Amino acid sequence: MAPPGSAHLNFTLGGLVMAGGAMGYLRKGSTISLLAGLGFGGALVGSGILIAQNESFKGHVLASGATSVMTVAMGQRFLSSGKFMPAGMVAALGAVGLAYNAKKAIEWMPEKDD
Repeated sequence: MAPPGSAHLNFTLGGLVMAGGAMGYLRKGSTISLLAGLGFGGALVGSGILIAQNESFKGHVLASGATSVMTVAMGQRFLSSGKFMPAGMVAALGAVGLAYNAKKAIEWMPEKDD
């Protein structure tokens, strides 16, 4: 069974972030890039799995947290270095992921019982 549409962005971003972390390690020997890529990419893939298992709110909240940290951390790095690759690209992708997942988390927020 195919995952629901709202999980696709998180699976895609997760794969890209993991691949980027591996690329940073292979090209520059950056262990931090590898660990961050695997950690944040894994969180995004995990959020996609939660969404696919009908835990949409939890999945989108997890992805919102991961993408917010990516956006802030890599945005600061981009502003200090001025280099779009990789910091600006990751910050931009993180911002898109954050906007989408925050919107979806609000849509899937459970109703409060009074």
